[in-house]
Formats: sequence, structure tokens, C-alpha cells
Amino acid sequence: MSIRPCGEHERTAVLEIVNAAAEVYRGVIPEDRWRQPYMEWDELERAIAEGVVFWGYELDGELVGVMGIQPVGDVELIRHAYVLPGRQGHGIGRALLEHLQGLTPGRLLVGTWAAADWAVRFYRRNGFELVSPELKTTLLETYWRVPERQIETSVVLANPPLEEGGQPPMYDISTRSGSGVAAERSSE
Repeated sequence: MSIRPCGEHERTAVLEIVNAAAEVYRGVIPEDRWRQPYMEWDELERAIAEGVVFWGYELDGELVGVMGIQPVGDVELIRHAYVLPGRQGHGIGRALLEHLQGLTPGRLLVGTWAAADWAVRFYRRNGFELVSPELKTTLLETYWRVPERQIETSVVLANPPLEEGGQPPMYDISTRSGSGVAAERSSE
């Protein structure tokens, strides 16, 4: 077992893991947010170009789980966290998350679908707390590039927790590069 950065030559494997694991969303997330494949090649390339670094969990020479981390302003975003369906429930996601938590002393944020209650439970078990709906909207508009419909149907969790009523971390979104809201559909 090893946790390591994914190489450029492993992008196809990353996509295969994401798309296999994302099947669990079919019929759960809003129908207008689902597509097959869940993540396409150009979306993966765009995420990497915008600073997402994918880490992989390798078991017996096979990549079985991936999780990205992306520095955005004053926080780090956990992005695209997936484990192959046959390997879920064995601590792989937790090991990846703990590894990424160890890479940054600052605040981590993760966005996921509100209907994906298993994902919310996973992050809560691992020290993340849900933010209020109002703060969620502010954070998604500040740190992610997602359409309004996705903002409506997502949640954000923070570690360490954000104080309710306190000021969220702030970042000037105008300094981000990329192709805009319509270009990115995924918040995980």
C-alpha cells in the first residue's frame, strides 16, 4: 500500500476510478446534474490546469482510490475524492483524506452533493463540519466555479470548522484563471 501523487501517465486510471465510483450518484443527485461519463477527459485536464493535484492509493500495484487537493487563496479544497466500488469501506478514502490533511496546516473545504448523505457522513466522521446554507453559498461562489443549480444542490464542509456568525475566509475570485462557471460542473 502506498499513497503518492498520481503521474501524468495515470490520468486514464484517475478517470476510470472517478467514473466507476460516481455511478452511486445516478438517481440520487438531481437528474440535470448527472451525465455519463460523470467526468470527461477535458474536465480532468481543466481541474489539473487549475491546480488540482491528484493523490492515489495504490494497492498491490493497482491504483484503487484518488483524491485531489487544490490550493485556492487562503484555503485548500478537497476535490474529486473517489474509491473503486469494490474497494470502498476498507479505509482507503480515510487514508487519502488523512494524508491530504497532513499536507496543509490550514483550512480544508470540501463540497459535495447534499443528497449524497454517505459522503457527508464520511467527511463528518473525519473532522469536517457542515457550514450553514448561507455560508455554503458564499464559499461555493468564492472558491469554486460551479453553476447556480449546483450551488443550490450542494453542501460545504470545513475542517477546522468555521465559526457560525464569524467571517469566512475570503479570497478575491477575480484573481483565478480558467474558463468560468459554465466550464466546471463538479464540486467534489
